[in-house]
Parts: sequence; structure tokens; C-alpha cells
Amino acid sequence: MEDSDDYIVRVTRLSIEISNHKVMDNLSFAIRRGTTLAIVGPNAAGKTTLFRALLGLIPYKGHIEWVGKVKIGYVPQILSVRDIPISVKEFLSFKSGSDIDQALVSVGLDPATVLNKSLGALSGGQLRRALIAWAIIDKPNVLLFDEPTTGVDVDSEEAIYGMLRRLTAQNKITLLLISHDLHLIREYSDFTLALNGCMVFFGESKEVAKLEIQKLIYGEPVCIISGEAHG
Repeated sequence: MEDSDDYIVRVTRLSIEISNHKVMDNLSFAIRRGTTLAIVGPNAAGKTTLFRALLGLIPYKGHIEWVGKVKIGYVPQILSVRDIPISVKEFLSFKSGSDIDQALVSVGLDPATVLNKSLGALSGGQLRRALIAWAIIDKPNVLLFDEPTTGVDVDSEEAIYGMLRRLTAQNKITLLLISHDLHLIREYSDFTLALNGCMVFFGESKEVAKLEIQKLIYGEPVCIISGEAHG
């Protein structure tokens, strides 16, 4: 018999409509604590919409049950900061009472180098790391990350995924991330949820190497009913 404490969230029969358009229909899955779930699918498949529902930002039908005490950190896909006259130190100081230097070091940034820089002066990779520092500075046990390597050069992609894996393991964080890179998904996540208006695949990330699974993800959607991350 499974222990319900093994799971940090259960989603049951989730349906979402936006402007009379059904974005998500009858989605059910569960995620084990301490695992990494990659969420994939074509554009407009409902990936970011699912995050917004998990965060309680939009109305939905069905049930989203977070189990136990949950503290969520969130890193959006796009944050336009080029014209915002605010330094890294000022940005991170919005989370009062936190150790800014420790947060920056934990994501691979040198406080002496970046603290007094404006957010707009950071490179793409530095900005993503600063956003991760902001998300983890108050020690969440769940992290939602929309496209971890948006605006990052190819050489920095695996470094950021590797850093995320280290952070989540050290701090026992359950990580949900949206990504398009199937290679990095196989390497750095435990499970994959594929959406295309419904759930078309849910299982171990190593399975996405199979051609038939990739056809399921990016071809015509063949919906399945539910899934649980067994691991």
C-alpha cells in the first residue's frame, strides 16, 4: 500500500478554460516528493497554464491537492528587466531577512561581482541564476521553473541543469520544470509529463528517448487518463 506522504501533489480531473477555449481537459497525475518532473509538449499545449493553476493564479475545475506543508518557489520563463534600474542586491532584498550572499553562491554567482550590478547588465546565464537565487532564497520545498535555459547560450545550458539538480538534491526540493530539450530532460529529470491539451504521456524520463514516445508528444494527441510518478 502506497504512503500518501510520498506524494507532494495530486492533480485530479483538472480542466481549464480561458476565454471559452478549453486549454486543459481531464488531467490527472501525482508527483512524489524529492523528484524532478519535466513538463513538455508543443507550443500552446497548456504547460505554463498548468503552472498557473498549480500556483492558484487562475480558475479551474477538478482538484489540486498539495500534501503537507508546501512552500513554492517560482521562476517565470520571461522577465523583462533590461530597463529596470534595480541592482541584484536590491532585487534579492525583497525577500527580507534572507542570506543574499549564500543564495548567490549556491547558484554559482560571486556576490562581489554581481551584487551591485543592475539586473539589465547581467548576461543571460547570470540573470537566470539570479532568478533562481530569488526563488530559493526563502527555502521552498517545491520549485516551479518555466524554461530554465531561456536566454542562455548553449554552453551554459547543461551547467544550469546540473546546478538545479545539485540544489534540489541538497535541499530536498521537488522540482517541476517546463522544457523543450528532450536530451536535457532525459539527463536531468526523473519523470516526464507530456501535454497536448490533455496528457499524452506520463512516465520515466528515460522513455522519451524512444521514437514512438516522441511521436506521442509532438504528433496528434492520444489522451491517457491518469498517472502517478512511481519511483
